[in-house]
Amino acid sequence: MTTLDPTMTLAELATDRPGASRVFHRLGLDFCCGGKRPLSDVCAERGLDVAGILAEIESAQPESNPVRWAERPVSDIVEFIVNHYHARLREELPELVELARRVETRHADKATCPKGLADHLEAVHASVLDHLHKEEQILFPLILRGESEYVGGPIHVMVLEHDDHGRNLEIIRELTNGLTPPEEACTSWRALYLRLDALEAELMEHIHLENHVLFPRATEA
Repeated sequence: MTTLDPTMTLAELATDRPGASRVFHRLGLDFCCGGKRPLSDVCAERGLDVAGILAEIESAQPESNPVRWAERPVSDIVEFIVNHYHARLREELPELVELARRVETRHADKATCPKGLADHLEAVHASVLDHLHKEEQILFPLILRGESEYVGGPIHVMVLEHDDHGRNLEIIRELTNGLTPPEEACTSWRALYLRLDALEAELMEHIHLENHVLFPRATEA
């Protein structure tokens, strides 16, 4: 591992230190779509203590034997993305749509009800499924065949769609008061926000792995 430096980008830190992404998610720092910004710049903009964040990353307890994806074969990265992240999105998003619809129906009379959340999640589900299909049917086969000269266009499209996913996460937070349930929230309502928070964290890790690890490796001649 490299020595931590405030001029390192969020993406570099998240790639180098397993615990960095968890710290960034807790602080609401975008390390996937906005991951190319230096930590020092982000902290200055947000009024955060850069030294304190670096110390927290340094002391974060890593997973036992964490996988260092930057050192693994590209085929391993693709397999993990498809079998872990893609599979979980296909399973979780329909359930979140159903749960959000149930919460909105039962609590439509409350001012704090996240009105429009189910419709938004339904649109997110459709766009994510289309995105996963393009990766699995077009981009990933090119990468696995080592056809680096042909991946630039598909990667550009995927990165733009990742930006759209990031904006959709922002809309979810706007509709849910920052994923903070009100005092009157029932168990289902609270569970919905907890699952959305987990979805956000995992999707950001997913996008980071593609944007800052897989895609640069795939374009190497």
